[in-house]
Amino acid sequence: MATSRVITWEVSGSKGIETAWAELGEDSLRGRGRAVGTVPEPYWISYELDTAGAFVTRRLRVTAESAAGVRTLDLRHDGAGRWTANGERLPAVAGALDCDLGLCPLTNTMPVRRHGLHLAPGEREFLMAWVSVPDLAVVASRQTYTHLGVGRIRFVSGDFRADIECDDDGFVVDYPGLATRLDRADG
Repeated sequence: MATSRVITWEVSGSKGIETAWAELGEDSLRGRGRAVGTVPEPYWISYELDTAGAFVTRRLRVTAESAAGVRTLDLRHDGAGRWTANGERLPAVAGALDCDLGLCPLTNTMPVRRHGLHLAPGEREFLMAWVSVPDLAVVASRQTYTHLGVGRIRFVSGDFRADIECDDDGFVVDYPGLATRLDRADG
């Protein structure tokens, strides 16, 4: 049975705010969200995320609006490691299981939940289909998640490192340098 959550973050990384409506199943996540940011330029984002079993990304649809105009991205994963963006193959992210929408704390949930890293010891390295905001370019990103204690995970990607606090469901509560949940008391 899926549980529904509405989560709002103050996103310091974009000097903005994001709200996500999430449906968390036993091994799946569906979400939709809206965000507004001012860094690197003023923008609006809306997205829809759908995962298959084991929290593997199936599809991420994103619309971004900025002074440069409106951009859209339809990022799809075929379940066998192959990705497309707006119908074009993305060989650089072949083998990745997850998308990672830049400045969006919701997309950290999938690898955390899949491996229970918010609850039990472990360390995992991932290849992600990372989507930059607001231009919606998709690039390969190597990321490592390490369990530090219940509800605490170290995130490392390149030279960037942050110790993330998660709730019991694996949703980000505090991600230093990126986002802080405004409804911390519910999680």
